[in-house]
Amino acid sequence: DRYIDEAAGRFALDASLLKAIMKVESNFDPQAVSHKGAHGLMQIMPDNFSSLGIRDPFDPRQNIMGGARYLRKMLNRYGDLSLALAAYNAGPGAVDRYNAIPPFNETRAYVQSVLSNYEALKK
Repeated sequence: DRYIDEAAGRFALDASLLKAIMKVESNFDPQAVSHKGAHGLMQIMPDNFSSLGIRDPFDPRQNIMGGARYLRKMLNRYGDLSLALAAYNAGPGAVDRYNAIPPFNETRAYVQSVLSNYEALKK
């Protein structure tokens, strides 16, 4: 929780939103690796490690800080939580291509799941 609170404060994000993302991405498993190769709590792709300041993707603090940095970047870019979450999942190129949440079942389910978890955690 202290890393989540630190990241939330540094990147002006709601800690409950970060927790909702972690729940959906890794179910809070810091050692998680997806079938697509994403690592850690926030499921960061290896291509993004360097730009997000991540040397060890399985270090909870580095992973949370990197994921929060990326989410803030997407929120600044799109100004809309649903689009930012879609970009977090499918990449900003997909969101730009469709100028909306991409019509991918996985991405649409991801956005809904994160938003549902976020609402539940805020209560």
